[in-house]
Amino acid sequence: MEISSILTAIVFGIIVGVLGRLVVPGRQHIGVLWTIVVGIVAALIGTAIAAAVGVANTDGPDWIEWIIQIALAAVGVAALDRSKAGR
Repeated sequence: MEISSILTAIVFGIIVGVLGRLVVPGRQHIGVLWTIVVGIVAALIGTAIAAAVGVANTDGPDWIEWIIQIALAAVGVAALDRSKAGR
């Protein structure tokens, strides 16, 4: 994996994590670093799911892939927030 790929994954992770966090209602009790980590994981898993379904490479923006990634990030943020709130 190249440095540019890692930086791209981090940037997409930040974007996907923040958008996923905005989708979850209420205040979350997780930090920015956890939001980025959840966003990176959601972006990678969402890309794999979109590729498996066959919607990863389309003409123009890949809206379905973005929706999958943001939904996964929202689920990840909510799950992490719930696990932190239980402590």
